[in-house]
Amino acid sequence: MAISINERYCKGCGICVAFCPKKSLALDERGKVFIKEPEKCVACKQCELRCPDFAIEVVKDVKGETNG
Repeated sequence: MAISINERYCKGCGICVAFCPKKSLALDERGKVFIKEPEKCVACKQCELRCPDFAIEVVKDVKGETNG
């Protein structure tokens, strides 16, 4: 899994940071969300579900997967 952040949509409210159970997100000096510790992310999608501006998407990594 990977987290995709659209900085144009992010208003820096911090809701995603507050709800991240592994504290892998943070706000930068501009007030925009970024992935502080990607290795801690468990792809729970709380950031995606809670973002009021649809600025975050948890994307399934299809590398190495096979169908069937």
